[in-house]
Amino acid sequence: MTSIEAPEQLDLEQVDLMDPKWFEDGPPHDLFRRMRAEAPVRWNPLPDGTGFWSLTRHAEISQVSRDTATFSSWKAGVFLNPDQVVPLDLTRNLLLYKDPPEHTKYRLILQKAFTPHTVAKLEDAVRARVTKILDAVVEEGACDFARDVAVPVPLGVLAELMGLPDEDIPRLYDWTERIEEAQRSPEPNAAAPAFVEMAGYLHEQIQRQAQEGNEDTLVMRLRRAEVDGEQLDDSEILVFFGLLVFAGNDTTRNTLAHGMQTLLEHPDQLELLREDPSRIPEAIEEVLRFSSVVQWFARTATTDTELGGQRIAEGDKVVMWYPSASRDEAVYDDPDRFDIARDKQDHKAFGGGGRHFCLGAGLARLELRVVLEEVLRRMPDLELAGQPGRLPSNWANMVNALPVRFAPGTREG
Repeated sequence: MTSIEAPEQLDLEQVDLMDPKWFEDGPPHDLFRRMRAEAPVRWNPLPDGTGFWSLTRHAEISQVSRDTATFSSWKAGVFLNPDQVVPLDLTRNLLLYKDPPEHTKYRLILQKAFTPHTVAKLEDAVRARVTKILDAVVEEGACDFARDVAVPVPLGVLAELMGLPDEDIPRLYDWTERIEEAQRSPEPNAAAPAFVEMAGYLHEQIQRQAQEGNEDTLVMRLRRAEVDGEQLDDSEILVFFGLLVFAGNDTTRNTLAHGMQTLLEHPDQLELLREDPSRIPEAIEEVLRFSSVVQWFARTATTDTELGGQRIAEGDKVVMWYPSASRDEAVYDDPDRFDIARDKQDHKAFGGGGRHFCLGAGLARLELRVVLEEVLRRMPDLELAGQPGRLPSNWANMVNALPVRFAPGTREG
């Protein structure tokens, strides 16, 4: 943290974790550590006179994530402002905002596209795309890994799954950026213009793909999908599309950038991977734990209850701080050490568990693995070439610049 009081000297009653100053250098792990010890379920007042319960321990975050009856996503959304991105009535069509049994019905629409068997069949296509992306930079001997590799990989895979042309990838990126900015905006409905544009684009894509007879894309599956015998309406299709565009890209690209930065900053761990690439899957789990890109989501109590010794009133918001849970001393030995051989990996990078566990986790892991395999093979001497850049945000742990250099290579094939 920069230019603020050391965590051990703070009056915790005065800390507002929604103030971006605490996140200028990434998640405030020193502050989270103190909160886990002294105030793991703590009332966080907000400047407007409202507030929320801040959860920093692995146990309470797991409990809230699994108890959808007591802690609802649907009641008031997953952000503090119900209309943060677009109006709540629209975002309630998102899986993130649904509680069972509706959540179960709607999750089935996309679940088949992300089964382990289905994801495994995508590996050749993912590797071909990663190869193409690395081909574009490998001869130069330097690149911005965040911009040139981490951004195009998940966007390209997503476009392929949805049957979208590669030339439209910049539009997907623009919408992702605008939705991300809306998470941080003080204004409600900040992403509404982006969703209007996406609605028009989605209509065009449905017409094009229907005319071409391309029925096996995610876009066309959404068009054919039914819940309780009825097809999705336009707004439901739109928010599903928005979820795929945003959630299918933003988290994976930031984890890719974080993962490469973390490995380069821990050369002993990177050397272990170079010596034995079979360690890559376990390294990915440690990267996910260590970086925890999505920092929080909120739930709303549906009844009076108790959590961590605190009385929670019906209607109170609780905010789950995932980076803190992923470094909880009660779960991990020496949690601030980056160790790719760590045994226990019940991290919270894909959420706190339960029904809202990230649907695309398997695909994200595949993309991360293929990128690491190909980068280690083709850029064996990769190293940092400058200061990484980050976007201060208390919602997403974002690396937006990662300059690297390496011995120039050659294109594949």
